Amino acid sequence: MKTWQYIVRLIFFRPFLYLLSSLTASFLFYVFPLVPGLIAQQFFDLLSHDAAADFGLWSLIAVFLAAEIGRFLALLGAVAAEGTTQMTAQALIRKNIFDHILARPGASKLPTSPSESVSRFRDDLEKFTHFFTWTADPVGQASVFIISLLVLSSVSFYVTVIVFLPLLVTLILVNLVGKSIQRNRRANHESIGDITGLIGEVFGAVQAVKVAGAEQQVLKHFEKLNERRRKATLKDVLFERVLGSIFSNAANIGTGLILLLVAQSMKTGDFSVGDLALFVSYLSWIGTVTSMFGIYLTNYRQAGVSVNRLGELLEDAPPERMVRHGMVALNGKAPELPAIPSTGTEPLRQLEIRNLTYRHPSSGQGIENINFKLTPGTFTVVTGQVGSGKTTLVRTLLGLLTPQVGEIRWNGQVVSDPGSYLIPPRAAYTPQVPRLFSETLRDNLLQGVPAEKPVLEAALRDAVLDQDILTLEEGLETKVGPRGVKLSGGQLQRAAAARMFVRQADLWVVDDLSSALDVATEERLWQQLFSQPNLTCLAVSHRRAALRRADHIIVLKEGRVVAEGTAGELLESSADFQQLWAGHPA
Repeated sequence: MKTWQYIVRLIFFRPFLYLLSSLTASFLFYVFPLVPGLIAQQFFDLLSHDAAADFGLWSLIAVFLAAEIGRFLALLGAVAAEGTTQMTAQALIRKNIFDHILARPGASKLPTSPSESVSRFRDDLEKFTHFFTWTADPVGQASVFIISLLVLSSVSFYVTVIVFLPLLVTLILVNLVGKSIQRNRRANHESIGDITGLIGEVFGAVQAVKVAGAEQQVLKHFEKLNERRRKATLKDVLFERVLGSIFSNAANIGTGLILLLVAQSMKTGDFSVGDLALFVSYLSWIGTVTSMFGIYLTNYRQAGVSVNRLGELLEDAPPERMVRHGMVALNGKAPELPAIPSTGTEPLRQLEIRNLTYRHPSSGQGIENINFKLTPGTFTVVTGQVGSGKTTLVRTLLGLLTPQVGEIRWNGQVVSDPGSYLIPPRAAYTPQVPRLFSETLRDNLLQGVPAEKPVLEAALRDAVLDQDILTLEEGLETKVGPRGVKLSGGQLQRAAAARMFVRQADLWVVDDLSSALDVATEERLWQQLFSQPNLTCLAVSHRRAALRRADHIIVLKEGRVVAEGTAGELLESSADFQQLWAGHPA
């Protein structure tokens, strides 16, 4: 899609609001300043006794005040309408991009780093939507040119043509440098994105940097990127300001031409003082308008860069997805979170996996032809060496990776979209590397889901986190910091487990739940877990505490099932399981 096609779709999202913004910010704003020039012409002619008797001094003052009041009111309306239009467009685009990102498989990465994506959401979106509110400006600018040409030509056609030439040259100039404008703006935004991306990565890997003693190397790399950003920004801003200066000075050149052209005419009385005041007033405003039109053309090209960078976040989605019309809430309270749907009469009776296959495109590794069944009240463990496909299996089951072959059946019915079906209260998941937000522990556990106090307390107790809460400075209201840095590795895992338990799902899926726990805490966690009535759990683990309690164990090797059974059976029949058991004595 071209930039103008995105703009047209945004216009039809809130057409009345856009028209109101166009009338005030893109028409009246430009046309009202022409009125004082006509008043100035009559005023100076009145002083020099060249004016007709139609207007007196007080009449001119009254008209001038009325024009200024009208312009002031138009500006107030312009600010309100333009700001609302811009925020509405931003809300729609952000909502659409977020919807697309959140609808993708959960294990899929963003095309850019999180920090760079945030930069695009902020800087590129503001640039594009700011330009969007300017898109009707050429109507007001063209009106200024037409009205000015008609009025000035009625005074002197020859002078009008001559003084408009510098303005025409500037418009030709901006067309010639259009590609340079786009190239400079893209380089500037990319350099800013590199900086924000590095900062975000460093914040998330402080421990790794310190352990490696790489602080100075990181600083040097930051300085290198920052110098590149400085040069790109300087080039972009300087180029834009030079063009703006050329546009602005075109009016000054025109004023000089007027003085040279009309000096003799004013001596003979063919060109009055009021006519000179009219030309100077109009030419000053026309020069400003020409500068604005030049900036408009510059911003159009820069907006194209911004909208393309935003479109990259959508990856393979159709371009119109970015500006698809939908509900946005800008006024009043934020919409209530939807209640978690009940499974109704369809609680889990059987979950069946048939020929499930997924191979990672980059490495070719994954899982192939996986078959097993889960029934209520059973504890199934998936185990295997590192790289055998355990995490890939649970991610594919839950729709975080899209299955390439096979099917998933819930109570005999095929699940076409496991990513949206196997969610609470059907299934809840604790990943291998839990992620927490820099909010309170309570908010991290609930994430907006209403839960009664007994349910939350039971979840904390089952996750063996209840005693830890007492040691935190503000209990559940303690802010855990970015990615939960204020918690230990074991507390992070148990907080993620509590977040899963509070959702009271039919099926719990956990990936290496107890890897960061000491033996005593791990044993207590599994005891609490198995005290649940009708527990149905699929766990990835190599820990003996889990393997001993498993009703069924699935052993993976190179993405395939090589053995199944209980721990006792596999210790007798499977060499792969015997090796795993011996290698993990805890």
